[in-house]
Amino acid sequence: MFEDTYKTIAKPSEGSYSEKRSKFLAYAFPVQNEQEVKQRLAEIQKKHWDARHHCYAYILGPHKDAYRQNDNGEPSGTAGRPIYGQLLSKDLTNTLVIVVRYFGGIKLGVSGLQNAYKVAAKEALDAAVIEERTIQEQYQVVFEYVKMNDIMQILKDPEIQVLDRQSDMRCTYTISVRQRDADRITEALRKVAMTEVTAL
Repeated sequence: MFEDTYKTIAKPSEGSYSEKRSKFLAYAFPVQNEQEVKQRLAEIQKKHWDARHHCYAYILGPHKDAYRQNDNGEPSGTAGRPIYGQLLSKDLTNTLVIVVRYFGGIKLGVSGLQNAYKVAAKEALDAAVIEERTIQEQYQVVFEYVKMNDIMQILKDPEIQVLDRQSDMRCTYTISVRQRDADRITEALRKVAMTEVTAL
């Protein structure tokens, strides 16, 4: 059976690492889209306006199909990639990790930087509460009011969440269904006469 779950973090968490007087402050955030990524980045850049680098990586989507890593002025591959590697090692998505560096006056070299960004990101993610969530699909269900009882019998299913309901002679419900159960549930709904089921 196909996989319809993914892992993300429940709430923001932090970590830190110091190396040769350079301080690396790591922040992990749950994010749903690139707009939230930009907002979190702006918050951290404002909070640590005096830091030399604000490096980050994120992965988005239940299938991890959107991701980015950014070195923000550090040598290529020394910051964003090791942060991204920590997200992969914990199998996370919908997660952003930002590592802020305060330069301590001593250069760390490529391997030193890679290790520092990796450890700082790991500290933030180790401190996070990791949750497993299910992939949900949303549908609009339109039916005649006389079919209400038949529809409600189906909507009692524990895998269905009713997000919105408008009841009139013709009713419109918006529902959220676990992906693995979507075919079974939508088929049952469509079998009720005069019912339209549309994916959102």
